[in-house]
Amino acid sequence: MQQIDVSCDLTYQIRQSTIFLFQIAAAQTEHQRLIRGQFRIEPHLNIEICPIGIEGNQLQRIVAEPCEMHFSYRATVELSPDVEVPTTVGESIAAQIPAEILTYLNPSRYCESDLLSKFAFEEFGNVPRGFSRVKAICDWVNSHLEYTPGSTNATTTAADVVLSRTGVCRDYAHLAITLCRGVGIPARYVAGYAVDLHPPDFHGFFEAFLDGHWYLFDPARMASIGGFVRIGVGRDAADASFATLIGAALMTHKVVQATKSTNDSTANVADISQAAVSTA
Repeated sequence: MQQIDVSCDLTYQIRQSTIFLFQIAAAQTEHQRLIRGQFRIEPHLNIEICPIGIEGNQLQRIVAEPCEMHFSYRATVELSPDVEVPTTVGESIAAQIPAEILTYLNPSRYCESDLLSKFAFEEFGNVPRGFSRVKAICDWVNSHLEYTPGSTNATTTAADVVLSRTGVCRDYAHLAITLCRGVGIPARYVAGYAVDLHPPDFHGFFEAFLDGHWYLFDPARMASIGGFVRIGVGRDAADASFATLIGAALMTHKVVQATKSTNDSTANVADISQAAVSTA
């Protein structure tokens, strides 16, 4: 169990009336407890908290007229993940996967598992089933892609990434999700904060549904899973974008941080990168 401090500071130059839909607040789950959390906004504007979707993601909706808007968030969370030995984690029997999980087997906006299923089975169909197969997918994605900031954009899909062999954390996650779905493993995108991420920013992980639980993976391998604070989940990044704008506004400043809390007496962020970790 450990405590993590997270923060986000955003500044926008708003040119005309704009609706902001933010997803930057730390989620609360069985394994992630919100100790404290606070929003601040200048000028003073109403922040509407909107729970959405079956997974309970939280949107922060703000309507703003032309101005310079500063929006910030501060929170401390306590993490108590379930940690399992990877060799004990198998794949869920298809007929026993809960109905609400089945949607995470389907293709989505950025994860065209239908297009890549043949490729997925050729590469991973004979890999031992379970945690080891998802790890093999992550190993393949990590070794075949080059992390290149600015190399992709909001329209880049997993199929695009297979061809270009380059991307950022969300592209790594999208491709791994796609390959998991392609071999029949439910997988979903997870957005959040990550301790020791360089450069500091929001980060994209993913979860695979194995043996009746969601387990975390980071194919980009840029931060420890033990220091990951989840914001929201979805079929892909379209469901968990940190900001969606309807109007005209330009972001001029963004600072995102996640650090071990000064109130936490444990020495370091837990190194559980080789374990099977569930925080859902």
